[in-house]
Amino acid sequence: MTSAVIITAAGRGLRAGGKIPKQWQHLGGKPVLAHTVAAFQTLGFTQILVTIHPDDTPHAAYLGPDVRLIIGGDTRAKSVKNALESIDINHISQVFIHDGARPFVTAALIARLQTALQTQPAAAPALPVTDALWRGENGLVTGVAERTNLFRAQTPQAFHLAAILAAHRIHPGNAADDVEVARAAGLAVAIVAGDEDNIKITLPGDMARAEQILQHRKQA
Repeated sequence: MTSAVIITAAGRGLRAGGKIPKQWQHLGGKPVLAHTVAAFQTLGFTQILVTIHPDDTPHAAYLGPDVRLIIGGDTRAKSVKNALESIDINHISQVFIHDGARPFVTAALIARLQTALQTQPAAAPALPVTDALWRGENGLVTGVAERTNLFRAQTPQAFHLAAILAAHRIHPGNAADDVEVARAAGLAVAIVAGDEDNIKITLPGDMARAEQILQHRKQA
């Protein structure tokens, strides 16, 4: 395989609650991040890099010996750039960049991204927005927003390694995700179909939903 995956896990995840960051909280008996790493190992990825906060090094034993740990920066973009700079561009041509708190990536999603990369320098999964969108202020609805052509972004976001590395090197600062970095550098980003189960654990209630998805997969 000429692909690597960078799993971002250097954040603090404060909105999820709990005494430790969400990526280290247990889901089905092991940390969320361990599930995420295992998913990519099952899919055949052997080049797995995980960005972590320096304070989280003691937790890293959960991830096993085949994972490269990269100390993250003070923003997500800096963490990703640190990891990108450590990849051997002579042996790896594609890179997938994934949220550590999304433990349910599937082979079908990876396949869609790989297909898109055959014709585009970048690709990312997303789900169309289907709910009505409101604007609000002080607890009141102040207007509506058009939902046509709006999407809920997911990860992994996939790139030709040389292109996204160059994009990060010239990006001026922080970014919400790597698609933002890519587009700032003028890269076209293909949209592929996302997955409703590919949730990102963000709020306390998300852990309960993740447990349900995990149990459903065990029974399937």
